Amino acid sequence: MSDYPSVTLRVALGPETLLGPGKADLLAGVAETGSIAAASRRMGMSYKRAWYLIDTLNGCFREPLVLSSKGGSAGGGAALTDTGRAVLDLYRRLQRNAATAVAADLHELATLAAPAPP
Repeated sequence: MSDYPSVTLRVALGPETLLGPGKADLLAGVAETGSIAAASRRMGMSYKRAWYLIDTLNGCFREPLVLSSKGGSAGGGAALTDTGRAVLDLYRRLQRNAATAVAADLHELATLAAPAPP
């Protein structure tokens, strides 16, 4: 089965801030690795960019989504807060619901599309 046509969900959190698959994947990466650096490496993203995205997300909600601690002899790390887990879970649910809602129309669109070149 082809991955196309497909839809991508981006939620406008403010006039210049979106929550989409990249930020959601970054949050999931932090949850899975316990590290902003590891999550950014896994995505092929610079640490600076990852920090910027997390800082932007943290500023869009009543409570931060990610808390971090500085490195040192005990090592640093990062974790999603309860709000961060809730936001990630809600975004993933929105993705699933959107995919379900448009599945028939995407299938119909696919039948009208030209075949992909070999």
